[in-house]
Amino acid sequence: MFGLFNSDPTKKMRKQYDVLLEKAMHAQRNGDIKTYSSLTAEAEALWEKIQGAQCNKK
Repeated sequence: MFGLFNSDPTKKMRKQYDVLLEKAMHAQRNGDIKTYSSLTAEAEALWEKIQGAQCNKK
């Protein structure tokens, strides 16, 4: 019953993941490949955390 009020802990991480990917896309379009690669690496690390959190939740 009270599970309705508990938020999904991965929801915030997914939002951060989307923001990182969007920043990486804009950096790539502007020709800043170094920033693109660092932002993509951060996004991939965050995705691994998200996947780990989902596996632990089940």
